Amino acid sequence: MAKQLDYHTIREIFLRFQAADPEPEGELDHVNAYTLLVAVALSAQATDAGVNKATRSLFKIVDTPEKMVELGLEGLTEHIKTIGLFRQKAKNVMKMSQILVEEYGGEVPSSRAALQGLPGVGRKTANVVLNMWWRQPAQAVDTHIFRVGNRTGIAPGKTVDVVERAIEDHIPADFQLHAHHWLILHGRYHCKARKPLCRTCIIRDLCPFEEKTI
Repeated sequence: MAKQLDYHTIREIFLRFQAADPEPEGELDHVNAYTLLVAVALSAQATDAGVNKATRSLFKIVDTPEKMVELGLEGLTEHIKTIGLFRQKAKNVMKMSQILVEEYGGEVPSSRAALQGLPGVGRKTANVVLNMWWRQPAQAVDTHIFRVGNRTGIAPGKTVDVVERAIEDHIPADFQLHAHHWLILHGRYHCKARKPLCRTCIIRDLCPFEEKTI
């Protein structure tokens, strides 16, 4: 775990991220808040590409919780059977959809507490939805962000909660909205777990990672 970087270094890092990709976007396909929520819930322990492949046909016929309830558990299971833990995820999505219909008038709630009250929705999922759909500066810490935060010193911490707080506390406010996506994309395509691409990394001169592959 690297030491916490200072303000000026972090600011320079995010200026570079911003210059390279001014408006970073998530890679999960969706058409509205509901399909985003479903996609994020399905993405746990799965790749975005794998989820997109499974939901491509699903979202053509289901884009509301009412339609999901009508599709039924067996129908949903058939669509997502290529995704890891698909049986449990299907049950959660069906329960979640029923609650949205019965308690929220078919609308996805826009508070973290309400989202986390839904089956299969944890803090990370709630934060992704809040960030991507309602553009709140919520920080969803996944394995990529956890790794980047600790390697670089941008947001070091022994748990995802500590890393999330470090992001909120140390990254300048004008970068908070897109911080989640810049960090996850950097971890996914450059600061990889086994073979980080340090040679072509745009922040290599600012990163204290001792095992750089240069």
